[in-house]
Formats: sequence, C-alpha cells, structure tokens
Amino acid sequence: MSMRLSLPRNGLLAVAALDLLVALSMVAGWWTPAPAGLLAAAVVAPLSAMGYVHAYRLSSAARKAGASPWDALRTIADALVPLPVRMLMRAERRNLASFALWVRRRQDGVTPGGTALAYAKNQRPMLLMLLFAVAVQAVALEWMLAASDGPAGLRAVVVMADVYQLLFVLALGAASATRPHVVTAEELRIRYGAYFDVRVPRELIASVKISRNYNARGVIAVADGHLTVGVDAQTNLIVNLTAPLTVTRPLGRREHVTTIRFYADDPGSALKSLTGR
Repeated sequence: MSMRLSLPRNGLLAVAALDLLVALSMVAGWWTPAPAGLLAAAVVAPLSAMGYVHAYRLSSAARKAGASPWDALRTIADALVPLPVRMLMRAERRNLASFALWVRRRQDGVTPGGTALAYAKNQRPMLLMLLFAVAVQAVALEWMLAASDGPAGLRAVVVMADVYQLLFVLALGAASATRPHVVTAEELRIRYGAYFDVRVPRELIASVKISRNYNARGVIAVADGHLTVGVDAQTNLIVNLTAPLTVTRPLGRREHVTTIRFYADDPGSALKSLTGR
C-alpha cells in the first residue's frame, strides 16, 4: 500500500515529530527552554497540531484498508522519511544481514536450477584498502583527541563513527559475495550487494556478448537508456533488450533502459548460461 503526499503535509509531519522530540527532552530534564524557546514553541504549536491530525488520518486510513497497527505506523514513517533515505536504510539492513549468510556460506536468491554469477572477486583489493584506510584513520583520530584532551563524549562519537565505517565496508563485501547475479530459465537477475537488484525476463533479451570495458563511470549509472553495473570501473558483458525495461536506482529513481552492461568474474560461464537453453 502506497500513499502520495504533498510536500506541505510531509513538512507538517516533520514539525510534529521535532516538536515531540523537544517535548520528550524537556520531560526527561535534558533541556530547559529559555523564554525565546517557549515563544517559538507557542508559534509552532498550531503546525504541530496539524501534523498530529494528519498522522492520525494516515493511520486511520491505513487501518480501514486492513493494515495492522505496525503497518499503520510504517505508513506514517514512510510519509515522514524521504524515499532515498528509506532506500539506503533498507539496503544497509540487508547488507548487515548478509554477515549471517556469509558465515553459513549461503547465497541469497539462488534458486534450485539457477546459476550464480559471482562478481565480488575483483573488488576485494579495493575493500581491503578501504579497511586499512579506515583503521588507520580511527587510530589517528583517537590519538589526536587523546593528545589534545578531547571531551569523552566527542571521542565516543568518533569511535562509533569509525566502527560504523568498518562495518559498512565489511557488510558491503559480505553482501557482494552472498548476493551474486543469478541466471534462471525465466530471468537474468543483476545485483550489486543490497543496493541494486534488477530482474530481466529472458524473453526481453535480444543478444548477449562479452564486451570488456575498463572505464565504467560509477558503480551504477544510467545514461541514454544504457545501464552500467560496474565493479572496480569494469564491465565485461553487454545485454541488448528487445524493449525498454524499467529499473529502480539505489535512491529510488526509476529509469527505462534498453542496454545493460555488467561485470562477472567468469564472463565465459555467464555467456554460456545466458545463451544456452
């Protein structure tokens, strides 16, 4: 179930959410407002009330449509949080969940009879360099803050940010290894970690050939109807389609493409699986 909202209503929801956070901080004793703050709260109060009313209407409409209380709350959250942010948060959750698959040596989405096409091997050196850079940065920042008697709160925030960066790189590696491209009798599924996933029906594939390219711009790019899913600036397979295919980019934008370039560790096996019966 999806609901389209205008920007002013989304803004009212944001004001109401911010007002609620401020009120909770006051009740908890974390913040004591000055007279100017109380005046600002009085000015914003009508907008907050309108936001609460709109949130109630969204929840009521969702419940009447048969949604559970949790799904009704998700409807409000979806209206409050922009689509690109939701897409990135979902991808990050799936990347982190890939750790469990990687430990168990499992792969996601590889159905019985399907052929997995790995693409993670060529990006391992880059990920190792990123891990080394993040580790060096974490040690250097901690040393600088300790030498300058930095506040404990600031040091804790920096440590948390460094840990997140390490998890981000490791999760990307795990997701790339456990979420390969997949070829089945019905479709070609092209992926990059949990950030990108497009399914190409076999009947839309006009031709497939090995075509090596070493200057791919970005990991996922669309230009003039051509989709590129590169690894380390490389692609080695090109798929021509008989009709435009709609793809969703990592931040939610939709594009129509007629040609797809992507990378596989073994392009020969990929070509054989796509051209065979």
